[in-house]
Amino acid sequence: MDRTSSRVRESPLRALRSLPGGLLAYVCTVVGFTAAVVAAATATTPVAGRDWAWLGLLLACAVAHLEVTQGLERIRELPEGAPYTHLQSTWYIAGLLLLPLPLQVVLIGVTFAYEWVRVFARRAPVHRKVFSASTVVLGVAGATLVLSALYPGVAGPFVTVLDGPRGVVAIVLAGLIYRLTNYGLVVIAIIMDNRDQPAHRALGPASDQLIIAAAIGLGYVYALVALTRPWMLVFVLVLIVGLHLGLLLPQFQHAARTDRRTQLADATWWHEVAERELERARRLGDHVGVLLLDLDHFKDINDRFGHLTGDAVLRAVADAVRGCVRGHGPDLAGRFGGEEFVVLLPGLDPGGLQAAADRIRAAIAAITLTATDRRNGQDAVVTLTASVGAGMFPDHGDDLTTVLLAVDDAVYRAKDRGRDQTVTASTR
Repeated sequence: MDRTSSRVRESPLRALRSLPGGLLAYVCTVVGFTAAVVAAATATTPVAGRDWAWLGLLLACAVAHLEVTQGLERIRELPEGAPYTHLQSTWYIAGLLLLPLPLQVVLIGVTFAYEWVRVFARRAPVHRKVFSASTVVLGVAGATLVLSALYPGVAGPFVTVLDGPRGVVAIVLAGLIYRLTNYGLVVIAIIMDNRDQPAHRALGPASDQLIIAAAIGLGYVYALVALTRPWMLVFVLVLIVGLHLGLLLPQFQHAARTDRRTQLADATWWHEVAERELERARRLGDHVGVLLLDLDHFKDINDRFGHLTGDAVLRAVADAVRGCVRGHGPDLAGRFGGEEFVVLLPGLDPGGLQAAADRIRAAIAAITLTATDRRNGQDAVVTLTASVGAGMFPDHGDDLTTVLLAVDDAVYRAKDRGRDQTVTASTR
């Protein structure tokens, strides 16, 4: 493949400038106002030594939360043009109750940056993440003002004075200001960026409000436990992760979308995720690699050793493929049916795609299983190889169907050339 034909990922500045004029002005205004608020808070708010300890504890838990749930967050179904909501707000509410505003900003900035790298694999537009982080900063700043008005002169963390009916009212009001500020600013941006869709779609699923309500309550629980029983925080973290997975389960029907034999993505789910990744790559000017694997002489294995052995081979291949891709990254391996497997590899350049294909092919060739030969009743070692077709969006197609046709043709050419090899699709 001619690498000079590869599309270069659009720069963050160019992506920002590509926004419609009104939306660009709105985004810059929100980010600029946030910068002014942060500067003012940094200049006027003292930070004590213990505050840094609380920050470190919160960051550790927030990062652990992101690590455990990143697979779900990357592929859960979200309506186009809707806010992105999850339980990460728990840590911002806890920070509101434990930290001075400057350190709340540090908490928000670090977690958003970590999420951009680990969950979205640097493939979300930078300006969107900066804007979203800014709306959260303004949300916690507004909530901080509410608590300061209700409890003037409080020197320590707000969690130390929240008690009784007054404390309940304070938490509710602060939570409302946090949510309305963050949510309202994001919804306005979505409406401005999606003028062709009904405005109500920008509100997102109704379950998002339940997620934020849970986050507010959990944030208070975390802050209270951190203050009084810090060694018990591990149980709070487990509770938060468990609720995160449970609340978002309607948006992530994993069991219904997994191939029964291999536990890889089934063809329908793989197609849905691939379509979303190609659309994201189209916006970013990025690449998406696609590999199609066809096991060589698989029918002979079924005929010679039986279908139970064939199923064991499919499971072994699935394990080999799963071990070769970025399991906690953006990659997605699926079974297309029969002896065909497909792998989605967002963000790889052509060289990386070739390396991934060869790595997977070598892992499959290393598989060995022992089974009884039906022809003579003797035990024998089962080995196999795979022919691999490799293709790249947009080099080999402007849509998923075209890319799949190109890699399917490459698989046939790999078979014709002697099998157990990788062939790259022909450049258009």
